[in-house]
Amino acid sequence: MTNILASAPHQAVRRGLCVGQTSRRRYSLATLRNTIAAWRQQTRFRWDLKRISEVNPHLIDDIGLTPRQVDEEIAKLPFWQR
Repeated sequence: MTNILASAPHQAVRRGLCVGQTSRRRYSLATLRNTIAAWRQQTRFRWDLKRISEVNPHLIDDIGLTPRQVDEEIAKLPFWQR
């Protein structure tokens, strides 16, 4: 009967958690996952751009980029992928 009468915030405090702590933890984990996914997507784009510029440089004009813009993007790759 005491579990029915106890409110959720009090139960969380009894377990040693602050109110809202679990939701913040989930939010930060989701933010971290989104950040990693965005980083991977940008890295993949830059890697593909480098490959296109080496194999088919005429395609760079087709996507509307200048050679300088391509060089600037490729320079953002990590040093071990350049």
